[in-house]
Amino acid sequence: MSPLRIGVMSFAHTHAIGYLAALAAMPDVEVVGTDPDGVSTGTDLVDLRGRALADALGVAYVDSYEHLLEQGVDAVVVTSENARHRPLVELAAAAGAHVLCEKPLATTWEDGLAMRAAAEAAGVMLMVAFPVRFASTFARLTAAKRAGSLGEVFAVRGANNGMLPLTRSWFTEPELSGGGALVDHVVHIADLLDELLDGTPAVSVTAVTNRTLHAARAKAETAGLVTITYADGTVAAIDCSWSRPDTSPTWGGLAITVVGTGGSVDIDFFGPSARGLESATGRSVVLPYGPDFDAAMLDTFVAAVRRGEQPQPDAAVGLRTLAVVLAAQESAATGTTVAVRSV
Repeated sequence: MSPLRIGVMSFAHTHAIGYLAALAAMPDVEVVGTDPDGVSTGTDLVDLRGRALADALGVAYVDSYEHLLEQGVDAVVVTSENARHRPLVELAAAAGAHVLCEKPLATTWEDGLAMRAAAEAAGVMLMVAFPVRFASTFARLTAAKRAGSLGEVFAVRGANNGMLPLTRSWFTEPELSGGGALVDHVVHIADLLDELLDGTPAVSVTAVTNRTLHAARAKAETAGLVTITYADGTVAAIDCSWSRPDTSPTWGGLAITVVGTGGSVDIDFFGPSARGLESATGRSVVLPYGPDFDAAMLDTFVAAVRRGEQPQPDAAVGLRTLAVVLAAQESAATGTTVAVRSV
């Protein structure tokens, strides 16, 4: 089997660190990265950008996106700032490379449509990076739902809470991120709902947000509550916030409760962990364990590239989840319930 060549375009998103490491560990995969705009802010791994991060992870590096694509890569992973997804996806598609794009797909509807059109015109696959859906617990949940074990699902409650992203300040700058905690956290649960409800479209969204937490440090909303009504009548509520303190022993967590006429299920996706105290400081220590969702997602993408078969979640899922976020932003701004765009 000839090795696949996979490029990583931009290290702006912290997920680039895990993706680079996971790809480098795969057999028959050659990884090359580029981060021409990256500037390291410290010496810890999470603070490194550009060649410094590539060297720390032992992966090949080139100095420009054009040079990376000239290497003849089979596929790329785009981990830039959210607002810069479109030009990189279009550049990769034009070069004939399949694309795994970090979530959210885009920050505007026009960009999302253009990215899907670019992939279709070039005949390349476009997948959106939603790693949480690759949890084995979620696979069992969807299987149980489709087998009728939950009866008719009528409500879902989700929470995605984390720390303010201090190591990548662009997350709190709307011109680069598209928004704050609402953009960063709603899409993950919107994707789980999309899969659980078999692509049933959302029809309306009501949202409220505030910037009470971290008001001096963030330029966008830091907390919100989003209520979504789906075409089949299912109602979902999503708590999205950067509410974990800077001293939190973990970055955050994601959990959902699914309620049906036949019963309910709770999943804490990052709950399994070893817990204790530091002897010197008395501070809490939490060491999560369990399957690596990022690795499972990347395995799916790499296998799809080898087979030439479109993996999920695809651009349509990316657009449906983006439509929920855009409706939530409009609802929070206007104080009204907003209809969701149709894909």
